[in-house]
Amino acid sequence: MEMEFEYQEGYIRSSRGVQLFTCRWLPSGSSSPRALVFLCHGYGMECSGSMRECGIRLARAGYAVFGIDYEGHGRSAGSRCYIKKFENIVNDCQDFFKSVCAEKDYRYKGRFLYGESMGGAVALLLHQKEPLFYHGAVLVAPMCKISEKLKPHPVVVNILTGLVDLIPKWKIVPTKDIIDSAFKDPLKREEIRNNKLIYQDKPRLKTALEMLRTSMRVEESLKQVTLPFVVLHGDADTVTDPEVSKALYDRASSEDKTMKMYPGMWHALTVGETDENVGVVFADIIAWLDEHTAEGTLLVEPLHETFHVGIEKLPSPPPTTQKQSHRFYLCGFKEPRTLHSAM
Repeated sequence: MEMEFEYQEGYIRSSRGVQLFTCRWLPSGSSSPRALVFLCHGYGMECSGSMRECGIRLARAGYAVFGIDYEGHGRSAGSRCYIKKFENIVNDCQDFFKSVCAEKDYRYKGRFLYGESMGGAVALLLHQKEPLFYHGAVLVAPMCKISEKLKPHPVVVNILTGLVDLIPKWKIVPTKDIIDSAFKDPLKREEIRNNKLIYQDKPRLKTALEMLRTSMRVEESLKQVTLPFVVLHGDADTVTDPEVSKALYDRASSEDKTMKMYPGMWHALTVGETDENVGVVFADIIAWLDEHTAEGTLLVEPLHETFHVGIEKLPSPPPTTQKQSHRFYLCGFKEPRTLHSAM
């Protein structure tokens, strides 16, 4: 059965003057969305392609879904996959997401974060900035703690830290092939591998150190997590250790918290598993969102009409209504995009 949804793309100029790509998937028809879901993608990824399946499935379930490509990722400006300061990513997301919440049609809607891998850290840091602003979070294989098995030796960290001011953008950090490690389904892995736009270089030095420092910062503040959340992880994940999700679940102060562990599944739960497994994961995500957006469960404090975050909306193409068949969205990579490794 084919279903329609509305997909929109646009650009904003951040408060730092950086042009950033944004997109949104909206439920078809005139029906009001159940709630707003804000996507935080992983390292090297982008929203319009790698997060497309998530946007489509949630829009079809009645949610308005919004994504932004971080600086240096996807179709946003900046050196490819170079993270000069992780806080810039968090601030850009915060400004864009809050600007959406201030729109007339969305001021009284519930607000949920959705973070995959590194995006899980982004989501948790957004929550840390304003603990009461979001009503919940979906965290898929989040980067919220460095596994003891993967933690670099302090001597190595000191050496790299000493070099970072001299060669911040050098791609010299040794790492395993993330695509081979993250995507379990061979067909989906090859489809990604054959896309020449996929980023397959080593992480830049400054980027790697920012991710390490951010992971440590998030790990130290897990007890400060208070919002309702569901964390989902494959128990065969070798990119982000499943133990990090267990640590989040155990340490978070949230009274409403759920953990889903999937036997035999890898890192890319929503795009790298078999169609059947992907369906199971999204069924769990949507069921959790539906439960937390049921009538009478949310108390929304709307942003004031004059709210302004200092971002500029740039001219964008008109919205399109798309018919989406199952064949089209199974892995979310139909059109070639600037996709990168999934962490």
